[in-house]
Amino acid sequence: MRHTAPLNAHLMGIDTHEEPIVFMRSDCAICRAEGFSANTRLQVQAGERSLIANLNIVSPEVLEEDHIGFSDSAWAFLDLSEGQRVHVRHAPLVRSLSALRKKIYGHELNALEINTIIRDIGRRLYSDIEIASFLTASAAGHLTAAEVTAMTRAMVNSGNQLHWTGADRVFDKHCIGGLPGNRTTPIVISIASAAGLMIPKTSSRAITSPAGTADTMEVLTEVDLSLEQLQRVVEQTGACLAAGGKVDLSPVDDLLIRIERALDLDSPGQLVASVLSKKVAAGSNHILIDMPVGPTAKLRSREEADELAALFRQVANAMGLHLHCVITDGTQAIGYGVGPMEEARDVLAVLRNSVEAPSDLAERSLFLAANLLAMDSGEPLDVTIPRAREILYSGQAWQQFQRICHAQGGLKPLAEAPHHSCLRAQRTGKLGAMDNRRLAQLAKLAGAPSSPLAGLRLHVKVGDSVIPGQPLATLFADTPGELAYARDYYHQNRDLFDIESAS
Repeated sequence: MRHTAPLNAHLMGIDTHEEPIVFMRSDCAICRAEGFSANTRLQVQAGERSLIANLNIVSPEVLEEDHIGFSDSAWAFLDLSEGQRVHVRHAPLVRSLSALRKKIYGHELNALEINTIIRDIGRRLYSDIEIASFLTASAAGHLTAAEVTAMTRAMVNSGNQLHWTGADRVFDKHCIGGLPGNRTTPIVISIASAAGLMIPKTSSRAITSPAGTADTMEVLTEVDLSLEQLQRVVEQTGACLAAGGKVDLSPVDDLLIRIERALDLDSPGQLVASVLSKKVAAGSNHILIDMPVGPTAKLRSREEADELAALFRQVANAMGLHLHCVITDGTQAIGYGVGPMEEARDVLAVLRNSVEAPSDLAERSLFLAANLLAMDSGEPLDVTIPRAREILYSGQAWQQFQRICHAQGGLKPLAEAPHHSCLRAQRTGKLGAMDNRRLAQLAKLAGAPSSPLAGLRLHVKVGDSVIPGQPLATLFADTPGELAYARDYYHQNRDLFDIESAS
């Protein structure tokens, strides 16, 4: 297919996140000659690099004649410079879309079909609508273990892979989420790596929660490490607590997560492929999965957890991984903080053995760390739990956490949100339950995790007695508007704190 006449590249300064967008004038001769219109899919060629992008049409005064504008992500992907000559043409047929349609109609895909879909998504050949179609079809059609295994392998192969010389056992830990404040990972990694385990921990940012590990760690230290920086940190400390995006480990996963976040979707098959692809790409082969179960957690029942654990084990076995799933209590938020900065406060309090440290976060972290130690030594938990406790309470875990943060760029000071509001009880009673999903939504409406200072600080736990006017939580936000928006949601959903009447 022939190329059109060249156009001059111009950075529009428009952030469309990872969706590549190009902009052409409404009076552009090329648009008229080629039949390009708004939302046409175009292939842009810049030297040896090419990209499929959606076309937006702009008024002539927005863009100079013979110029084509680029969104930030399209510009970065093509590595353009201002005024560089580029060519555009109609996008070629993406052959893997036939496999996508097959999945939409409920058929199982083979490994080759899965691989071509993941490859084409990674090459930016899919629009956001097509990625969303793949995710929803996969969620509705319940990916088989074979499909999830194929997807995991394809996602691993989409980016860099780490290999740790001389390390037979490389560990990692992941929580499937759905429980506000459950920020055990920095504590667990500090304990386990202080005990000598190698744990190159990379984390995604939050998908459907008010904070992920990377979001929380970002308020404490640098997390966007290059591949070389990450390797250096692990060589120095035996561990890291980094974000996975910049090191290009399973990069297609990040493209899928962006759409999952918009859809508020986290299906079992995609979850397993996402988690395990990141672990394999990071070079880990011994993996602990924390699976909280509760009426308002991501996993509602033990049966649902058992099904997910079975899928994890099937895929892990096919990938040659040692994997252990633990089912934990998911009935209420863990710790006191919800949102990046507030969860960071809890993490530091536990590691520093502060008197105000939330005991539930500490005990949960000790249990998970002990499971990692047991995976390494083969010893029972009644041996490894006291060992983990000694590492935490002696200050070794805190020292190790500081070493990791120092290696990643230094430990940052905590900050305060400029706006806050106290949420108070209206009647006497006992807190019988809290709704994890609506609690997370409340923190997100306040601005978390995109605003790191936004979120909640809980003042009560299930089982506590309350009286009218007693603080249940403090709401934090960066702006008055976000604070008011979240507070209105709370006033319409006061029953997210289920206060049982006193008998």
